[in-house]
Order: sequence, then C-alpha cells, then structure tokens
Amino acid sequence: MVLYTSPFPNSFLSVLHSFSWGLIFPCYWLADRLVASFVPTTYEKRQRADDPCYFHALCIIITTPIYLALLVASLPFALIGFLLWSPLQSARRPYTYSRLEDKNHANGATLLTEWKAAGNGKSFCFGSANVCLLPDSLARFNNVFNTQARAKEIGQRIRNGASRPQIKIYIDSPTNTSISAASFSSLVSPQGGDNSNRTVNAGIKRTTSMEYKGDNSGSNNSEESREDKGGAGEPNEGEENTCIVRINGEDNGHMSDTETDTVNGQAHASGPAEPSLEGVAEISKTPNHKQKEGDSGSLDSYSASRESLVKVRVGDGTVDQSTVNNKLLYKASIMKKTSVRKKKHTDETFDHEISAFFPANLDFLCLQEVFDKRAAEKLKEQLHHYFEYIVYDVGVYSCHGCCSFKFVNSGLLFASRYPVMDAAYHCYPNGRGMDSLASKGALFLKVQVGTTPQDQRIVGYISCTHLQAIAGDTTVRCEQLDMLQDWLSEFRKSTSSSSTANPEELVAFDVICGDLNFDNCSSEDKLEQQHSLFTHYKDPCRIGPGEDKPWAIGTLLDPEGLYDEEVCTPDNLQKVLESEEGRKGYLVYPTSKNHSSSQKGRKASLKGNGRRIDYMLYTEEGLYLEWKVEVEEFSFITQLAGLTDHLPVAMRLMVSTGEDDP
Repeated sequence: MVLYTSPFPNSFLSVLHSFSWGLIFPCYWLADRLVASFVPTTYEKRQRADDPCYFHALCIIITTPIYLALLVASLPFALIGFLLWSPLQSARRPYTYSRLEDKNHANGATLLTEWKAAGNGKSFCFGSANVCLLPDSLARFNNVFNTQARAKEIGQRIRNGASRPQIKIYIDSPTNTSISAASFSSLVSPQGGDNSNRTVNAGIKRTTSMEYKGDNSGSNNSEESREDKGGAGEPNEGEENTCIVRINGEDNGHMSDTETDTVNGQAHASGPAEPSLEGVAEISKTPNHKQKEGDSGSLDSYSASRESLVKVRVGDGTVDQSTVNNKLLYKASIMKKTSVRKKKHTDETFDHEISAFFPANLDFLCLQEVFDKRAAEKLKEQLHHYFEYIVYDVGVYSCHGCCSFKFVNSGLLFASRYPVMDAAYHCYPNGRGMDSLASKGALFLKVQVGTTPQDQRIVGYISCTHLQAIAGDTTVRCEQLDMLQDWLSEFRKSTSSSSTANPEELVAFDVICGDLNFDNCSSEDKLEQQHSLFTHYKDPCRIGPGEDKPWAIGTLLDPEGLYDEEVCTPDNLQKVLESEEGRKGYLVYPTSKNHSSSQKGRKASLKGNGRRIDYMLYTEEGLYLEWKVEVEEFSFITQLAGLTDHLPVAMRLMVSTGEDDP
C-alpha cells in the first residue's frame, strides 16, 4: 500500500485548495476570535478580577464592532472560497504521512535491526492522549485556550518526557533493599546496547525531581553538544543509556569505600571538577527548549516530578577521580521488570503508577482532538524531534465519504519511532449532534518493528479511534465499536502477506488506543461495558464490566479546576491524584441523576476513582503462536497539566519469543 505524503494527488489541486482556503480563512479566524472574546476561561476570569480598571471589558467594547465589520466584509470572499473548497474534498486523501527528512537523525532503520540481537523478546511502549486542540472559541468551552501555543507546548512536553534518560535507583538499607518508588517512565529500554559502564564523578543526593536538558532533537545536536558527548565518554549518538544510582542508607547516601574503589577503577576522566553547591549532579546532553519559569511540564523545572529520579549536576570539563563520593553509573542493558522494580501491589502482574512524565523511550503515540490544522502543524513539528514517522490531518471534509457534512477532520494523529507500512482510515457514519460535524472515525496502522534471523518481517497493528461523545448515546457508541472491530479485521486481512504454512510476517502485537467516551463504572454505560470488544481485547485497568482495578483512576479532569494552584503543574497534579480526596475534587466521576458539572470539594462516597474514558487495549489473538504478550507497566500521566482536560495514559508491552536467554 502506498502511503499518502500529500493531501491531494497532484500539485494543481493542492494549489487550488490553498487558494480556496485562503479566501475562507479570514472569515474563519474573525468568527473564531469574536466568539472567543465572549467565552472566558477560569484563568482569564481570575486575571480580570484583579483588574480594577476593567481594561478587558473596554477592549471587548472596542474590538467587537471591528471584528463584526471585518467579518461581514470577508463573507463574500469566504463564500467564493467555500464553493471552490467543498468539491475539492472529494479528491482529498484521508490522511497525510510525514517522515523526518533529516536522515542524520532518523533511526527507524536502526531500531529494526535490534530485534535480531534481542533473542528473548522486546518491549514496546504505547501512549494515548486527548489534547483538546480545537479552534480556540470551541476549546474554551472545555476551559482551555490559546490553541496554537498549547499545541507547541504539548509537543515539547511529550518529546522532552519521552527522550529523557532512564534512571533506576537502588537503595542499600537494612530495611529496604529494593528500588525506591521506581518510575515506570525510567525503566530500561529494550533498545539498549552493550555499552560498557561509565561513571560521572560528582556528588549525588536523592531528590524528588530531575533536571534534564535533552530531547533527541536534530536541531539541538550542535558541535558543542557533540564535543561534550565525546569528552564524557558517551556512546555513539542515538544510543540510549540507563542511569543506575546506588545509594547506601548507612552513610547518608555515600558509597562505601569498597564501592568507591570499584567505581574509581572504572573511571577514565581526569582533571579538576567543578564542585556542586548542593551535592547533586545534573545530566545535560544537549540544550533543551527553555520553558517559562515554574513550568513543571518542562524537564528544566526544579519541581517537574516526584518520581524516583535523581538530579545530577556535572561540571564543565573533565573530572578528577579523587573527588568521587557517590557514583552515577551508566549501563546500557535489557533489564527485566521483575528484577528492577518493587511492586506497589503484590497481587498485580505488572507495575502501575501516576507519573509526572511521559514514559522514556515512548515508541508509539496516539492523539485525539487534534482538530485545528495550524495547531496540528505546530504539534507535528515538535514531535518530529523525537518521532520519525507521523500520520496527521486524518479524516474527510465536506460530504465526501460520510453521510453528513463534515466541517473538521477526525482529530486523530499517530506518531511512531518505527516505520509505518500501511495505513487506513474509516469514518463513523452514525455521528449525532455536534459530533456529526467532525469526521470521527478510526485510523488503522501497520508498523514494522523488526526482522527475524530468517529475514521475516515482524509487524504490529495499532488502531486509534475517538467515539461519540454525547452522553446517553450508548447505542451509537456500541455501533461504532462493532464497526471498529469489522474494519480492523478487514485491515489485517488486506495488509497481510503471510500464509499459515509459510509466514512472511510475524505479528507481535495488536493494540487499540483512544478516547471511547464511556467509563467502566457508570451505570449509564452498561451496554458499552459489556461489548464484545472486551472479550477479544484486554483492558489492563479492568476487572470486569462495571468494575475497575483499585489502582485505576479516571482520565477526565474537572474543567473548572484546571488552573487551580493545586493541580496546575504536573508535579502538583500527580500529588493530588495520589489521594482519594484529591481525586474527588479534580476528577469527573461516573454520571448519575444527581451529577453536578462542578465537583470540587465533593466529599460524598463516589463509585470508582473517576471516569476513565481513555483506553489502551491489547489482544493475544491473531499473533504469532509461539510468542507471548504481557503488560509490563501502565501509567496515568500528568505532564500535560493545564494544557488539556484529559490525563494521558501509557502502556508498555513485552513480547516474549519463548527463546531462552543467552
């Protein structure tokens, strides 16, 4: 199958479409700004409350007549543009495929070769998030604003979280010899090489944050950063490392003399080291985007996370071995979850947490509600610093392909570190109400994740979808789930080049991600909870229909509280969601007859831990028979605090080949 790299089959149609949209855009922008000026967010309301001169009200009085006059003047041009734009949509392709053009920083082919070396299997990390990138006037009804700036910030936070180093902390103590509150997002990557251990000579102390200034960005690979890498004995560019910190509880975090001597024997750096004022060390591979002060979503923030991460500061220049106290050991290896992490619940087969970061080495990302096209371009530009392959602008417009007129696309976006082999999109024809104006549907993708020693392709299937949002439309959502299963089955059959007797491809995983707009605890969503989809696909957070696991929390935030100081940063939101009272105040709970739109301060007994409407499902059906798939970790992510009204979710799957470890 040919992947579409442009929305139209030829340049003439592309130019004609650009011209028609250029006629429409002024009217669209003016209408958007006019409506937005009358729909303030709670953040703006608080700012205006501190304005004794009512400056904003004066601005509205002045600008509204101007906007109206310009809007009326632009209407004739918009009408002409619409008459050109609408018929062009019949020739429009259902998505646009973008691949990183800078070959120096493309590593998709490198990832494919790593499966051969990993004889016992490999893990893959999936993420999903509803980012609410609607036109600004519509986004304000969800209490978020400034869509263009949010799109850029969301992309920066995702790539910063996914590209940070992985860190494990071992605590040597008479009472605790396991990893302390280890972070899922700091687990080792399956892509690690066999690099030798390295040491950075500096003092270390335990903190609740991590300062990291690397994003694997092609634009950030300056000569200075490359020299720093070489001087510190870093491995080849593109290789990833795991940071292992050993802390002795009997000596205030200092290593014993024996450990110090051992590490000193491994150190190769020499020369004076810049002393650390706080006895901490900072890892800085490449310069990172500078966030505004106090923004915990940036990894430059000193309050970015409460995970078990370490802040390390390394002075410029080489380091003297004689100054070593605590040693930061870099080790690239494939670590198994059973040996690197303490379970929070011993009865669970995998790890789970509320994380302030997107997981390190995120392989696949599915986003919903990327409706605004300009915001999609800004988001794509940021994500391309980490993901080599992106499918965006997914959906249809006008009356093409669906029963009703579509003003916006599906809002789906997919990003991958692995090559995309095939893609297909289908629009749900049964949308109702406001949802019928968007071409909501399902995006199906086939990715190649490796090759066997016999040169058989190893592939995976990922589906991204967004279902009907209007409460009470249970039959509509059930119909859409039926179509999702049928379309996915057809996609797998049409893209498979294997036979049972002579397989050319081995299927490693089949995952469904998306905003399904129903939860597993609400009494009004019983039909969806009992859908046959859950007999074929497993939900790691679910016990059965109507019952979630105790650690699972809701993913829908109460919009009224998005800008409260208690939850406006990733670190603060993480703290709040770890407590039951905090969840009651800032999460939307399963609907009932007495449901209130604003639940802050609500103390009544509520079922579950909030409305979990963002799902990650996987199946063991239709995979290569000799392989086994199991969940390694699952996390709820707070890194997009203040930017969207949903919590992103992430899941890491281990694909075991059944071969013995070498």
